[in-house]
Amino acid sequence: MATATGQPVTYGLDASIAKFSLPRYQRMIESGILTSADKVELLENYVVLKMPGNPPHDGTIQVISKRLGRRIPPGWDSRIQLSVTLPDSQPEPDLAICRGDETTYLTSHPTPADVALLIEVADSSLLRDQRDKTRIYARAGIPIYWIINLVDRRIEVHSQPSGAIALATYAASQNFQLGDDVPLILDGQTIAKIPVSELLP
Repeated sequence: MATATGQPVTYGLDASIAKFSLPRYQRMIESGILTSADKVELLENYVVLKMPGNPPHDGTIQVISKRLGRRIPPGWDSRIQLSVTLPDSQPEPDLAICRGDETTYLTSHPTPADVALLIEVADSSLLRDQRDKTRIYARAGIPIYWIINLVDRRIEVHSQPSGAIALATYAASQNFQLGDDVPLILDGQTIAKIPVSELLP
């Protein structure tokens, strides 16, 4: 999924775009330079505008949150469009399943060691989610990454991340279509098998 050069596909092409370290980006938030009104996230040290949501995108996030939430065992919690801290990025995935409960991340964001699964719901953001975020999440060692692909009506499941190499990617990828069951895997254990039809309303 990565480009031949491992460079961003959907951002960073303009030489005038500033890059910020993760600590500097976090200080900009803490000092109020960036606020919740600024619809941005940090991707590979670029401050990038987030794709705006539409009813199918936002409604699907609500559906998967409810339907996965019923299956998540104690010791795990789901987070909707909240930050995850990676080595050079602070994305806000549409859904993350992380260790702990609603009180675990009151003083810091989850890091890769806390994350079992990241999910992006993709329509207008499909290219970014398939190319750039796949590379970012693989490089950070996120164990499993789902793309809920609303364009092609399938769930793309990526696993076995390469870790921090130049052309980071996932060694295993599988598409699940309507009629299939997608496994929900946390810490290497299959917790449930969920009909794709439940996640693609």
